[in-house]
Amino acid sequence: MTDQKVDDLKIQTLGEKARVEIQGLRPYQPGKPIDELAREFGLNASDIVKLASNENPIGPSTKAIAAMEKEARELTRYPDGNGFDLKQALCQKLTTDTVVIKPENVTLGNGSSDILDFIVKCFVARGDEVVFSQHAFAIYGLVTKIQGGECKVVPAKNYGHDLIAMAAAITNKTRLVFVTNPNNPTGTWLTQTDIENFMAKVPSNVVVVLDEAYFEYVNETDYCDGLTLLAAYPNLVITRTFSKAYGLAALRVGYGISAPEIADLMNRVRPPFNVNSFALAAAIATLSDDDYVAESKAVNDTGMVYLTQSFDVLGLPYIPSVGNFISFEIPVVDGSAVNANVINASIVNERLLAMGVIIRPIANYEMPNHLRVSIGTQTENETFIAALAKILTAANS
Repeated sequence: MTDQKVDDLKIQTLGEKARVEIQGLRPYQPGKPIDELAREFGLNASDIVKLASNENPIGPSTKAIAAMEKEARELTRYPDGNGFDLKQALCQKLTTDTVVIKPENVTLGNGSSDILDFIVKCFVARGDEVVFSQHAFAIYGLVTKIQGGECKVVPAKNYGHDLIAMAAAITNKTRLVFVTNPNNPTGTWLTQTDIENFMAKVPSNVVVVLDEAYFEYVNETDYCDGLTLLAAYPNLVITRTFSKAYGLAALRVGYGISAPEIADLMNRVRPPFNVNSFALAAAIATLSDDDYVAESKAVNDTGMVYLTQSFDVLGLPYIPSVGNFISFEIPVVDGSAVNANVINASIVNERLLAMGVIIRPIANYEMPNHLRVSIGTQTENETFIAALAKILTAANS
């Protein structure tokens, strides 16, 4: 037997020895990186517009940069494994006249996806059910399957959560329910009344995770702030992130707010030093930078108006969104794309890439005719719309 055949046999044997839950998984696919696109198409990286990953387009807070520069002097030291200062800052920021958040309510994560992973590890074993909506964040299914749990996906209603159907889907095997508000990738949202009525139907021994990664961008006055429900529902976990409105995506820092009992459980499975020193320092600094967050939101509001008006002009349907992204449709007639020999959502995406514009195909969310675009700066938004209009005009000529 040749050395190559021996190596191939070893690889096959090791793969077969992996847990069966892992063998059937596909890795999470993030938005295409700028450098990768530059190499693929021979483009200048500085000319590429990336609107694929719901990132903050205005750059980081100057306070965050200053905090990280100061922290660089302590590179030889491990970070504070308990995140004491960030927890204190979060408690001060989130506590109101009606909501009191204490350090024992807080769990810190390497991004809010860390919290999603922790909660599944705490409550889901092989054969347990996890309920979530169609068109919801792909990570829910991934972390569930890793634990051997069963995904119970409830059909969406108008691209959003059907909370009545989700409540009805809960059985004695259900351990966890994920609710995303606003939802990614559709941008749909749920009101305070929606969530309150849903929580009233959920058994107290079923944990509900309310994923609020984009809540800072929401303008609707009846949007549900999950923190207001914590006192009434100790089975509720709210997850939030510094990756979006706070502009710290590269640092990977997020948090969960829950009853102390659940936070204690999550901290038992949390890896040591899971949030690095730069992330801790930058998060504290940006949390106090109200002007930065206000600017982030203002840029997003302006960009959303521009993109929706542009889609109207181009005749492209879109899903109204309250996040920092919007999903739009390449229309389909009689089961096939308009001018199907020339254009469809996948082809539009490929042609945008060739023109140096990165957005997000969402066929893996059972939305093959839609594409999702993040809100960028006005220049980035205009570059995207100009490229999109050029592609559509060429296809219809």
